[in-house]
Amino acid sequence: MPLLKSWVASANDANHPFPLNNLPYGVFSVEGDDPRCGVAIGDMILDMQAAEEAGLVQLADAPLFDVPYWNDLMEEGPAVWAALRNRLTALLSEGAAEQEKVEPLLVATADAELHMPFAVSEYTDFYAGKNHAFNVGTMFRGPENALPPNWLHIPIGYNGRASSVVISGTDVRRPWGQLKGPNDDTPRWAPCARFDIELEMGAIVGTPSDGPITVQEADDNIFGYVLLNDWSARDIQAWEYQPLGPFQAKATANTISPWIVTKPALEPFRCDTPEREVELLDHLKDCGPMLYDIDLEVTLAPEGKAATTIARTNYKEMYYSAAQQLAHHTTSGCPMNAGDLLGSGTISGPVKESRGSLLELSWGGKEPLTLDTGEERSFIADGDTLTLKGAAKGDGYTIGFGDCTGTVLPALEDPYAR
Repeated sequence: MPLLKSWVASANDANHPFPLNNLPYGVFSVEGDDPRCGVAIGDMILDMQAAEEAGLVQLADAPLFDVPYWNDLMEEGPAVWAALRNRLTALLSEGAAEQEKVEPLLVATADAELHMPFAVSEYTDFYAGKNHAFNVGTMFRGPENALPPNWLHIPIGYNGRASSVVISGTDVRRPWGQLKGPNDDTPRWAPCARFDIELEMGAIVGTPSDGPITVQEADDNIFGYVLLNDWSARDIQAWEYQPLGPFQAKATANTISPWIVTKPALEPFRCDTPEREVELLDHLKDCGPMLYDIDLEVTLAPEGKAATTIARTNYKEMYYSAAQQLAHHTTSGCPMNAGDLLGSGTISGPVKESRGSLLELSWGGKEPLTLDTGEERSFIADGDTLTLKGAAKGDGYTIGFGDCTGTVLPALEDPYAR
């Protein structure tokens, strides 16, 4: 599919992340006004509440855009999702008959503050990137035992906290926790010293389900995707994770990018999951291309200094797709809700420069990174800003997500000191 031309001139730049081919969904406010739903087009945002009130968008008997989140639209289902995309394309296409009515409803993105684009119902994080799992397993168990026995059969995951999900630009406070090194007799209470990121994609469930669903049904139920940074306290995790997995190490924050990129925008970039090393059971087998060719990168900027790109990889490196993860999540009969968020797990490629966490990039701290500033990092220092970026390159256009950024603040004074 080539670039679709819009009367919003900035949307026709081949390198702009928000062409007419994209039309991602977000929530914005201007000058202290209440947050409202908006659609990014070039350097502008279409005010969806105003468009609905003006009668330019009418999808249901009751208003869908009088609330500051996209959950109400999600619950309407795929037919209404498609109708909205078709209507937006018609309103914003070059030569649109209603351009004069739409123009006053556009707001400059530079003048807007972006907010959480949806209300997160539940949050689940997976461990579904094979390169990452192999790297981490090798560090702790050796290459011969790197992958747990179940890893090639099911997408491993854990239930996280919806309350931990924050919008890009939110500062992240270094956490306290119990730490116990290999040479310590007992644990101690201290700020995390090995704070890390995980480069992930987040899949947003749009259609609820109440019982097991197939991989194809799961794919149909996904509303869209965001970038996701799973902030991880590695030293807290090392002490707490046995036998039930991570808990407080993953509860500090999970940052998402501000725009929901819908599946139709990503259709031209579908690709297959990697060749299977063991055959999956029928309920998890691939039923078509379920991954996407999306270039990803991570930058790290020390406080007041320029950023260094520390990793580049691609979403197609995942071993399990979001559809397989969602289908597996439902096998026990677990109900899924509109607004559920599924983290993909760390997306790492096969070479050092494509590893999606500092744990891997520094090999557990044994091989510190040298930044363009000359400074070294094994893990995140206070004041560092970490930014995830993602883009799919089409025929004369780019599909972007907006940056997923967070700055690490120093730990609080001991919250339990009396």
